[in-house]
Amino acid sequence: MLDQATFELGVAQWDQFPTDERSEIAFVGRSNVGKSSLLNALLGRKNLAYTSKTPGKTQQLNFFRVDNRFYAVDLPGYGYAKAPKSARVQWAQLQDRYLHEREPLCGVVQLIDARHPPQDSDVSLMEELAEESVPHLLALTKADKLSGNGRAQTEHRMDDRLADLGLDRPVVLTSAESNRGVGEVRRWIESQLNG
Repeated sequence: MLDQATFELGVAQWDQFPTDERSEIAFVGRSNVGKSSLLNALLGRKNLAYTSKTPGKTQQLNFFRVDNRFYAVDLPGYGYAKAPKSARVQWAQLQDRYLHEREPLCGVVQLIDARHPPQDSDVSLMEELAEESVPHLLALTKADKLSGNGRAQTEHRMDDRLADLGLDRPVVLTSAESNRGVGEVRRWIESQLNG
């Protein structure tokens, strides 16, 4: 599983989406949360998804065909991005429509930096996705930058936040550096594809 992955296309408008009906798993999170790094770790490739220290480098929906079975879709980061406001508004509208209307979408992996509490934009996306029937996993990234105690506190804080919101979501601590949680996220993706 997740052995072969190739970049298929970048999408900036609704009519550019693939029409082959393959299932899609979306990766979404704030700018600079480590989406591209986690995607590369999941797909076992170093530079398939482009990583950058500049927030907002992903400026379209990037489709990666995996094992000829499904698409992993890297969405532009929300929050700060080094791009004109008009472009950011356009991405947000396309992303919003994609998450709410895209038929082949069968799972969303939302990435949140494990070093910080969820931001308002993270929480509002969690609540939005709760209104949809699409399965949703929370991947807490950059866990290698926390101590063992810090990781436990982060998981506890996220469980409390989800309880406050009345949401029940799987939460996985991940690190693209150490591969922590990568197998768990892969298994979750596999279960969505087989579900």
